[in-house]
Amino acid sequence: MQLGQYLKDVVGSPYYVAPEVLHKHYGPEIDVWSAGVILYILLSGVPPFWAESDSGIFRQILRGKLDFESEPWPQISESAKDLIQKMLDRRPQQRITAYQVLCHPWIGDDNVAPDRPLDSAVISRLKHFSAMNKLKKMASRVIAERLSEEEIGGLKQLFEMLDTDNSGTITFEELKQGLTRVGSNLMESEIKELMDAADTDSSGTIEYGEFLAATLHMNKIEREENLLTAFSYFDKDGSGYITMDELEQACKEFGIPDAKLDEMIKEADQDNDGRIDYAEFTAMMRKGDDGMGGRATKGSLNCDLAEALGFDNNK
Repeated sequence: MQLGQYLKDVVGSPYYVAPEVLHKHYGPEIDVWSAGVILYILLSGVPPFWAESDSGIFRQILRGKLDFESEPWPQISESAKDLIQKMLDRRPQQRITAYQVLCHPWIGDDNVAPDRPLDSAVISRLKHFSAMNKLKKMASRVIAERLSEEEIGGLKQLFEMLDTDNSGTITFEELKQGLTRVGSNLMESEIKELMDAADTDSSGTIEYGEFLAATLHMNKIEREENLLTAFSYFDKDGSGYITMDELEQACKEFGIPDAKLDEMIKEADQDNDGRIDYAEFTAMMRKGDDGMGGRATKGSLNCDLAEALGFDNNK
């Protein structure tokens, strides 16, 4: 596309669309915006503008505030945040150019931009995942493996950065090296616990699907359509209940050895009838593993903001 040529159609994946695209009058500056979105995802693990629907995402892109307060942003350099702010300037003519991006200190100076292939937000999610019961872990993987690359965000790139030998799996040594590059002070025993938690099939490595399930933001897991998809996966006969036999079959499909099926049922079976209905399943999935229910904070804040602006994110 030549400079000065402006297109007239709204195109592109929702998360990466620049504001001027939504006004159907845009030029090459949109590429810098999209790169800024990718950089934000790589550093935080979540998109800068998020909502439950495409229209909600577009509303956020036009009016939403960039979040540099939530974790892990307090630990990220001011130089990185300065670059993102300039790349995500809603005014195309004031937005930093591609050449200026390459000349920015955070990009050009090795002493300014640390090597951070894995961020503290992802480490936090790994810890959160380790506290989940086996059924919740399996359900999270069912959901994660059915999401688009846009919904996954920067997690594919993070996995590839950790998988240094390009084997398609992350070994304990690769995970340990990745955490070291972040500056993590986790003990080796703690890293082993994270490894074991993500390695649901006990293969000794973390596969891509396992990594997604363990690091995916909870606002994706808890969406109604995703919970329904996961429940339907376990409810093989469509009876409206997950039975012991169906749970046993799922554990075999996931390669989970020595599954204590009765305990897995009891963790979600609120009425003690020996099976799990959809309401019990969703309650388990949305319950915080610290014993407190509720959705992920960032997802809720973004949804509330979109609703306050007059948008229905449930469409």
